[in-house]
Amino acid sequence: MVDKQKKFYITTPIYYVNDKPHIGHAYTTIVADVLARFYRSQIGEDNVYFLTGTDEHGAKVAEAAKKQGLEPQTFTDQVSETFKDAWKNLDISYNYFIRTTEEKHKEIVVDILDKLKDAKTPLGNAVIYEGDYHGLYCVGCEKFILESELVNGKCPDHNKEPEKLVEKNWFFKLADYLLRVKQAIESGELVIYPETRKNEVLGLINKQDLPDFSISRSKKSVPWGIDLPWDDSQKTYVWVDALSNYITALGYPDGKDFKKFWPADAQFLALDILKFHAVYWPAILMALDLPLPKLYIHGFFTLDGKKMSKTLGNVISPNELVEKYGSEVSKYLILSQFSFGSESDIRVEEFPNKYNADLVNGLGNLVNRVTNMVEQYLDGEIDHKNFKDNRVGSEEIKNLRFREALLTIWQLIQKDNVMIDENKPWLLVKDEANKDQVKKLLEELSSDLYIIANSLMPFMPHKAQEIINILTAKKIKKPESPLFARLK
Repeated sequence: MVDKQKKFYITTPIYYVNDKPHIGHAYTTIVADVLARFYRSQIGEDNVYFLTGTDEHGAKVAEAAKKQGLEPQTFTDQVSETFKDAWKNLDISYNYFIRTTEEKHKEIVVDILDKLKDAKTPLGNAVIYEGDYHGLYCVGCEKFILESELVNGKCPDHNKEPEKLVEKNWFFKLADYLLRVKQAIESGELVIYPETRKNEVLGLINKQDLPDFSISRSKKSVPWGIDLPWDDSQKTYVWVDALSNYITALGYPDGKDFKKFWPADAQFLALDILKFHAVYWPAILMALDLPLPKLYIHGFFTLDGKKMSKTLGNVISPNELVEKYGSEVSKYLILSQFSFGSESDIRVEEFPNKYNADLVNGLGNLVNRVTNMVEQYLDGEIDHKNFKDNRVGSEEIKNLRFREALLTIWQLIQKDNVMIDENKPWLLVKDEANKDQVKKLLEELSSDLYIIANSLMPFMPHKAQEIINILTAKKIKKPESPLFARLK
């Protein structure tokens, strides 16, 4: 339960800088932001840590930089800023934005690699060993790929045939950890949500002969990355580098933030990186003798019924939404469309109607009606002692049911609008005998509005605070301009 929770650590995946931020990146980040804001209100600002950032090494980044005639560092500097700008525009309240090219991260990754090199597996073997890799490699995924994962001989994500690769690498002895990873998932030591993804990972472990994974690449293949500390012919493989960010950002192993916040209470990620986070990452943590995180996975998105694709030209920047709707409305429109964890279709074409129905005619109209009647019929005076800091939708937020939390709040909004229509206080007020009835009705509506505003704080903190400021003023007045302007 929240009241016993001493800390809460939330992460998004770090986003790869071979592309610009889009609505898929935004969804994961918005979900993390809502949860961070919710827990800050429950356990205090200093007890919540929210991490996001960018993944900046690897062959794809070097290739993308080369195409633009830039050095990789210059390229990553520019793209990383586009993510920071997007999150600023969306009012994302992260505590730290990590970049894998920063010196602090690189130094700690080297320390992690040295620890792994010196460690032994549960079966007494070396955790890290040298070997030859013979197999398939997808440059688009930046990963080695199994024959069984191909569809018609091609990578299912990029529709391209992988390269045949033979090179000397250093490997992580995954085989010695698979049983422990499986047991951790089955016992709940490693949380994977939703249940369908948990079963998917168990199926992956049970049905596939998962090979040991490479932790390095030849400098000839991948010139852009962190040098392997004991072999100057190798660069650290991007996934080991990237996964480590969740602990390097906290100052592993001796930083006060690491000691306070690890393990992560909510690591959000998309389905396409499930294996790395649910199999490789726990194995690495076990080798480092560290506790395991909780993993929360959302499904793939389509956009108005079609797969998001630069070729189709239907990749939407979060900045476009913010420009049209503002940051808080954009977050509401995205989160209110579908439940977390499911594969979903983002219906951008429905956003204008939903904005008008839910926000203009729903919440905005309720605020206008209630404050206008309090101002006119009660001279703006309400007894604030009846206001309770209750919230609806809290249990849903704790259980990552963000859409359902919003639906619960909107049920209260709808109930109050119906209450006004049925009671018709503008008619009741004409008879002096109904004065107490009108006062009681408006006090109940004002109290509900206060609950609604508090409940909306994790989702729409500025609009919520605006409502609270109106309700807690010495004299309530109808807002001079609508809370939500009708779209032109």
